[in-house]
Amino acid sequence: MNNLKKQFPFWLALVVCLFPFVSSPTALVIGFFLASLGFVPTHLNLAKITKKLLAYSIVGLGFGIQFQQALAVTADGIGIIIVTILGTLIVGWWVAKAIGLNKQTGYLISAGTAICGGSAIAAVSPAIKASDEQIGLSLATVFVLNSIALFIFPVIGHALNLDQHTFGTWAAIAIHDTSSVVGAASAYGEEALTTATTLKLARALWIIPVALFSAFLFRNESKKVTIPYFILFYCVAIAFSDLLPQFEMVYQGIFEVAKRALVVCLFLIGCGISIEKLRAAGAKPLMFGVSLWVSISTLSLAWLTIS
Repeated sequence: MNNLKKQFPFWLALVVCLFPFVSSPTALVIGFFLASLGFVPTHLNLAKITKKLLAYSIVGLGFGIQFQQALAVTADGIGIIIVTILGTLIVGWWVAKAIGLNKQTGYLISAGTAICGGSAIAAVSPAIKASDEQIGLSLATVFVLNSIALFIFPVIGHALNLDQHTFGTWAAIAIHDTSSVVGAASAYGEEALTTATTLKLARALWIIPVALFSAFLFRNESKKVTIPYFILFYCVAIAFSDLLPQFEMVYQGIFEVAKRALVVCLFLIGCGISIEKLRAAGAKPLMFGVSLWVSISTLSLAWLTIS
């Protein structure tokens, strides 16, 4: 009975995470606090549950990708998209190695910075066999910076007198998660919002090749590549929703459920993090994330203002 009472906050929080008012960062923080206070059930294999739920969530998110629109935006900005994604991954790999940061953690933060924050980390983590702790540290780092960007990007944009299109493009490239991209761009203007949303949508397509490449890059000593099959189903979901647009309402329903499932995943990941683990990790992940984020933000802004 006492054990059941001790687990009650965990089950209550899990149910609360199903509601729209709970964001991904909030879910992660709730899980972290419950783990720190010892309210997380020890008999559950949260790592196994999270891994499967993450895969299902990513597939469901594929139904929210407007393929033709994403391809059109990709064609318009293919140069800056490729340069920023590859540049961030390459620089991130080198810097992580130089400062002695765990390889998986550094790569996940780089992927989240390069593409679309938590969604990219969720998609790449199974491909590189990242642990819950590595995923949690990466997500925490990206979410902190993501929250800061939501407020300071519009301020910087106005201070530099950026036009709507330039700001929207910059926000889509340099802000991690789609939610914060939309928030910052909508605060700046309608044209900025349209530009940022469509470009961020196009960048989300790059989850596919990056996840497949990541599986090859992190193959084990036997040279065997672990193929993240859920990425193939993610492609099928995109194609299916594009070929049969008459079921748009169904796709949107699946997309919304997938987003909620992803929030639950982040709650469960947070449950695997504790103060002791954060102390053991040190300040390196956050310092790495900040340096990478500042680099891509300043360089992409310079590119956009000069070109």
